[in-house]
Amino acid sequence: MRRTDHPRFNTAVRQVEDSIDAAWDSFRAASGVPPEQARELAEIVLQDTSEFDWRVVDGALKQLTCPDCGAQLGAGDLGCPGCDRANGFRFAARETDRPGVPPGNEHAIRVSSAVARTRHRYTPRARAGYELLLPGLLDGALPTTAQAQRAKHLINQLTDEELEHLVDPADIG
Repeated sequence: MRRTDHPRFNTAVRQVEDSIDAAWDSFRAASGVPPEQARELAEIVLQDTSEFDWRVVDGALKQLTCPDCGAQLGAGDLGCPGCDRANGFRFAARETDRPGVPPGNEHAIRVSSAVARTRHRYTPRARAGYELLLPGLLDGALPTTAQAQRAKHLINQLTDEELEHLVDPADIG
């Protein structure tokens, strides 16, 4: 079974998507902006993403279409100027760790979920590493540097096809 077909992966991605949608909807409502004006609010958010939580920024990106490729802004193919620029915007946003998780967990969720949600923009090795971690990160885990380095070393030994069939971090050893 391919990782992208596995319920573990799909549940994690859906959980992140739901959290982004909820953050955006809450922000939009708190801003007093009706749903039909969400696009205008999203454009304002993207003017300075460092002022907002990353989920709000990702929610803003979901409201907009790339003028260069027509995809959801930031989700088009690698090399699309508009999407490459917008993808960078998401990484300037704020991230606040949830209570009870190790420092850095929220950053890891943001990066892992960006890879999992726009996987066509990343290499098979990056996808495997980040996607394998996402479910555990959502549960509050965070690998140590040594664990992450070991996983990267093992991932680098596998073919692209083998990487797509990894569904759990334990699968790599």
